[in-house]
Amino acid sequence: MTQVTLIGILGLVAIAACWSLAVLLYRVSTTGSVARKLAVLLVVEGFVLITAGFPDFAFNIPDSFYELHPKLGWFMGLVHHLCDSVMITLYPPFLALALNTKLTRPFRNPRVRIGLAAGSILLVLGVVFNPSQITITLLYSMMTLLFVYAFLASIHAWRTAKRGIARERAGIFALAFGFRDIGWSLSYGIFAWLMWTQPDLASMPDIGWLGKFVYALGTLLAIPLIAYGILRTQLFDIDLRIRWTIKQSTVAGIFVATMFVISEGASQFLSAELGNVVGLLAAGVLMFFLTPLQQFAERVASAAMPNTKNTPEYAAFRKMQVYEAAVSEALLEGGISAKERSLLNRLRDSLDVTESDADAIELDLQTNQLASDY
Repeated sequence: MTQVTLIGILGLVAIAACWSLAVLLYRVSTTGSVARKLAVLLVVEGFVLITAGFPDFAFNIPDSFYELHPKLGWFMGLVHHLCDSVMITLYPPFLALALNTKLTRPFRNPRVRIGLAAGSILLVLGVVFNPSQITITLLYSMMTLLFVYAFLASIHAWRTAKRGIARERAGIFALAFGFRDIGWSLSYGIFAWLMWTQPDLASMPDIGWLGKFVYALGTLLAIPLIAYGILRTQLFDIDLRIRWTIKQSTVAGIFVATMFVISEGASQFLSAELGNVVGLLAAGVLMFFLTPLQQFAERVASAAMPNTKNTPEYAAFRKMQVYEAAVSEALLEGGISAKERSLLNRLRDSLDVTESDADAIELDLQTNQLASDY
């Protein structure tokens, strides 16, 4: 398997991860919510990747294929550049809604959003109908600046977040989107430089393949972190479920590894049939050591998820965090409406959060938001 094929497979996995999370978010979110906007962005991100050549790399499609089908090549380029335009149009307003920082607030203004959309469309039209060294380099440079800006905004939101779930969410956001923003800014920066310095390249240089690699890797690292961040603030016992999964997976992994190593070793010296039998016998012997194995798995889970215990105090703490996350999101969207107030009251009752605790959480979040505005 060649380096090109591996990069293509990495890209296909990233595309599948993007669209899987997008479907999940769309199904569980409401119209206009941060999660719904993120779902749309993930769909666009998947189309950007799928039209960036990753299927060609994975399936070793030669360049001559597009020479025989020029209209298909033109269409793929059109979709790719249009999706670039959509990213420029939608990503800053999404950041303005998702991040509590003064760096993104200008994009809450409808006029600014309209101007951004008009500028990105004009830029892409120039690339599509007048593809030149200048227009393509300009588009790639704009994409580079977009993701550098997004990374800086997420870091600023995390640094200025005061306490509790707001800071935790900002940290997870900065980490998850940071991987994607750094990877994509590096990729677009590489291709902007290549387009400006070597516009007539006959083949992809090594630095170009590096750009493709970080293109896919950034998304692939971001998706599980985004999913974890969403679950952590919406499901109070997600830490306990992850801890349980780590523990059980450790025990299962020991059994599978033991069976594989011993059966393969026996197959080399005996026969394939006897190797399988010996492997099963070895797994049976491990059953007598199940308690020590479970204790070892518990230590592994504790190292991976420290300070996570299935106690009433921990459950109460996580419920408070879930309620705080809901209030924080409502405040970010321009204040709490009557409908949102009703939903928050129902959530408060279902989580057994007292009215005094709920009022204290909301007052603290409002104070922090006012302080960050100045």
